[in-house]
Amino acid sequence: MARNDSLETGELTDTSFYILLSLVEARHGYLIMQNIEELTEGGFSIGPASMYTTIKKLLSAGLIELYGDGKGKRKTYIATNIGLQMLEKDIQRRERMIVHAKQVMNQKGDKSG
Repeated sequence: MARNDSLETGELTDTSFYILLSLVEARHGYLIMQNIEELTEGGFSIGPASMYTTIKKLLSAGLIELYGDGKGKRKTYIATNIGLQMLEKDIQRRERMIVHAKQVMNQKGDKSG
């Protein structure tokens, strides 16, 4: 399945995940990028083009919405209830992935020797 279809399947790309996570509080574009950089200690960054493409997808999927009147130079966004639910679901999915990875890696460690 194409990467663009991830929202339709209920899974978030890393970019969508971090943008949605940043929009638990209302933020405009620059603050979203800054928040992600700070949150990940520079380990993950999103450029403006990628961010605004993802924001359009999140808006059309109803996961985020404009906050306030939407007028002016800076548009501010916030996660919707549906977006917060999808974020929680994706966090649980990622936690299960980590559990599976640890099980496999621990089994690998048990077999060495």
